[in-house]
Amino acid sequence: MSRPVTLFTGQWADLPLESLAEKCRAWGFDGLELACSGDHFDVAAALADAGYCAGRRDLLERHGLGCWAISNHLVGQAVCDPIDERHRGILPREVWGDGDPEGVRRRAADRMKDTARAAAQLGVSVVTGFTGSPIWHLLYSFPPNDFAAVERGYEEFAERWGPIVDVFEAEGVSFGLEVHPTEIAYDFVTTRKALAAIGDRAAFGINFDPSHLEHQLLDSAAYVTEFGDRIVHVHVKDSKRRLDGRSSILGGHLNFGEPGRGWDFVSPGHGDVDFEGMFRALNRIGYEGPLSIEWEDSGMDREWGAPDALAFVRRTDFAPSDVAFDAAFSTES
Repeated sequence: MSRPVTLFTGQWADLPLESLAEKCRAWGFDGLELACSGDHFDVAAALADAGYCAGRRDLLERHGLGCWAISNHLVGQAVCDPIDERHRGILPREVWGDGDPEGVRRRAADRMKDTARAAAQLGVSVVTGFTGSPIWHLLYSFPPNDFAAVERGYEEFAERWGPIVDVFEAEGVSFGLEVHPTEIAYDFVTTRKALAAIGDRAAFGINFDPSHLEHQLLDSAAYVTEFGDRIVHVHVKDSKRRLDGRSSILGGHLNFGEPGRGWDFVSPGHGDVDFEGMFRALNRIGYEGPLSIEWEDSGMDREWGAPDALAFVRRTDFAPSDVAFDAAFSTES
């Protein structure tokens, strides 16, 4: 299959990019989805230093690696969220600033605009990330929700992200929202609502990750089919349900990897995602972009897991047929 297989570097940001690139070359990856964290990709440096992006490209090319997307999930999360102390731990210091919530949201929005500009400098056409959500805390309607407040949340999302998408459009770059619990879109209904709220703008697309649908008991192939024209990037990640009558699909306020959780992220091929069905759906919509392995598994060593995940994708992804299987039965020449 011609789709390149890349590694998302967010879970590897503790390693210098040079070291990670060496490992990925040895493992056989085609490229990296660079996270805007660690020393992997610095948005401010990309805009301040005319040679920065060329240097990142040169580093990757020395190791035979490409780059089709960069990620700024953590900063994007702060654009729409109710800001609390947890955000301090994921945001750059200059974005957190004094921690005043509206100031954090404004600086996060400015950084996402700069991320579009930096992506264009690097020569990639996709930025993956999160939007945050002003209404995720209203998920369970008790005390009963004022559903007008939910609708106002989608309006607020559009107001905050509209000017960001303006910059993405101007730079010829697409933003790919990773549909995900805690985001403005986390399932079929909320994806429809988010796309409608933003005006179905072409520069606002989807970074599809099946692992975030799996523990919601949603059909990944059906999602790809419905939203195929909005999918600009794909993550390959898996999730395993362990609903034994004592564990909750809500997680039980347990951290990832702790015993007693009703589900957990696992290395691709070791969970419940129907990847064959997903790849068939991607073939039907004509998706030819990267398959970016987002490796998360609290029970497996990552340096064993990453090449194992790559091998799984290589043997599971396949090209669509260009003929009907029974065409060979014909006697016509």
